[in-house]
Amino acid sequence: MRNPILKILIFLFSISIYAQDVMTPEMLIQLNKVSAKGITKDKKHVLYSVSNYSLKTNKTTSTTYMVTLFGGQPNELWNYKSLINDPSVSPDGNYKLFTKEVKLMDVTAQDSYNDVPLSNVKIYNELNYRHWDKWEDGKYSHVFFKPVNSKSEGTDIMEGERFDCPQQPFGGAEDYIWSPDSKKILYVTKKLSGTEYTLSTNSDIYEYNIVTKQTKNLTEYNKGYDQNPAFSNLGQLAWLQMKRDGYEADKNDIIVMINGNPVNITSAWDGTVNSFYWGEEGEKIYFVAPTGGTVQLFEIKLPSDGKFYQPEQITSGQFDIRGIVGQSGIQMVVKRGDMNHATELYVVDLKKGKNKGSMRQLTHHNDKTYNSINLSKVEKRMVKTTDGKDMLTWVIYPPNFDPTKKYPTILYCQGGPQGALSQFYSYRWNFQLMAANGYIIVAPNRRGMPGHGVEWNEQISKDYGGQNMKDYLSAIDDVAKEPYVDKDRLGCIGASYGGYSVFYLAGNHDGRFKSFISHDGIFNEQSMYGTTEELFFVNWDLGGPYWEKENPDVQNAYGKFNPINYVDKWDTPILIVQGEKDYRVPIGQALEAFQAAQLRGVKSRLLLFPDENHWVLQGQNSLVWQREFYKWLKETL
Repeated sequence: MRNPILKILIFLFSISIYAQDVMTPEMLIQLNKVSAKGITKDKKHVLYSVSNYSLKTNKTTSTTYMVTLFGGQPNELWNYKSLINDPSVSPDGNYKLFTKEVKLMDVTAQDSYNDVPLSNVKIYNELNYRHWDKWEDGKYSHVFFKPVNSKSEGTDIMEGERFDCPQQPFGGAEDYIWSPDSKKILYVTKKLSGTEYTLSTNSDIYEYNIVTKQTKNLTEYNKGYDQNPAFSNLGQLAWLQMKRDGYEADKNDIIVMINGNPVNITSAWDGTVNSFYWGEEGEKIYFVAPTGGTVQLFEIKLPSDGKFYQPEQITSGQFDIRGIVGQSGIQMVVKRGDMNHATELYVVDLKKGKNKGSMRQLTHHNDKTYNSINLSKVEKRMVKTTDGKDMLTWVIYPPNFDPTKKYPTILYCQGGPQGALSQFYSYRWNFQLMAANGYIIVAPNRRGMPGHGVEWNEQISKDYGGQNMKDYLSAIDDVAKEPYVDKDRLGCIGASYGGYSVFYLAGNHDGRFKSFISHDGIFNEQSMYGTTEELFFVNWDLGGPYWEKENPDVQNAYGKFNPINYVDKWDTPILIVQGEKDYRVPIGQALEAFQAAQLRGVKSRLLLFPDENHWVLQGQNSLVWQREFYKWLKETL
């Protein structure tokens, strides 16, 4: 490079990215995102991709790498598909699975009338007219198979059925798999339509025989979720199951088919499973589950001679195991991160004893960034609740924290409502970035979170504004006793159920807080029930529809637990954030809340994202979100 000016510009640009002493929004959204593809056929290497968003180009690029299980420098790959097993190809190599959309229902005006080509009209006769962030268009995703290298359109194994596989909106290739003998295809779907679909969680695992073209429901006996089927190397089937219809956050158990019967091997364990992976020998199953404010790796032996085993925890530490990539002998490749670090790949030594946390980092794609900044201190604190329980609370301190100073402090309200508040790393609700801006964050594992036993997890259902709200206040009050907390500068933030929590606390905080931020939160339970799409969720959590006035759970949900009923007490600045394509917590919730705040004379701001759903996914939108978030806190706290 001969141009000295160009050299200087490149140097200055690199400084602007990496020479910050704390995390910034620009650095956060441009971090490398590591995603595993799997272990190679020779069991000696790991394939993974790294995607990176460029703020300058507003584009994301992705590169594939291969690294040996023993570490070292990764090699960039252009053609890698022959190195790993393709689960879409049958084990005998003869057939290939794929999915495509099939038009099965008339929705648009053009579907019914051939003389209105310029019309823009949708016509619905039943519910499930929209889901998550998409309107029903009459098309359904179906599973097909065909001979490898064939140019045929393939065989639709769900022909004529108005059901989706993969499941919408979050299903993927894990929803359809081959049997070991290559004669059957197992697929997951919820064979309900219309209003029934919105009221139930009853997905099932179906077995399609490619020779007889017959389909059999393998899980007809169970009325809750059945999903994630997987075969061991010995040909034994396992899957994840929730028992109760309509309860999307029910205890998730591992079911194994033993001697032709489904056996729940985690029924006696007081926890819930995120995901699982068959051990190489077929005698153990490894799984990932929340525990004690973290997410860890466990193993469980299959029952033998009528004896059942309890899971054993393999890893332990102040981090999350975010998924299992694969096994090679005594080495297990996992995804790991914590509140100060985005996901990287690690290797766990399975032989060095349980609960030892013996692991080494395999990828290092964000080391340069993290080594250039000061990290936050993350502390586990036990808080006594109003009913005498011990509640784990994460406290995150600013980099270079000085206990002789006073800091503004923020109560973080988790969503879900039954989502784990573990050592996660969000690209929006990022505690590292909040702390870097000079705030202490208080993040309690309030009632309703997994990782503290099934009873703790389930308590929140039908008690939205009850004990868990007291848990929030117990946490902030306990930390606020510390001399380094500025009690006159307390804020409260959250999204989804956390957004509901903010709306509720805005009218029930007894002057504790000086600023609120609510993102996609429920403000009016009655209009929420009338416009949300998955009615099983509100039926379970709220107790039923608002017109069941004799139902005490309904009276609580739409009465004393309804944030709209406390607007007369609103007197604190509030920022309201909403995605217009959010059909889970629709836009009306934010508009009602903003209008009420404005008419009440409360300092308020509406941050509306027309192209975002329940999350903020686009790079520059995310950056604006961050800038407005901290701008609001600076103005009000």
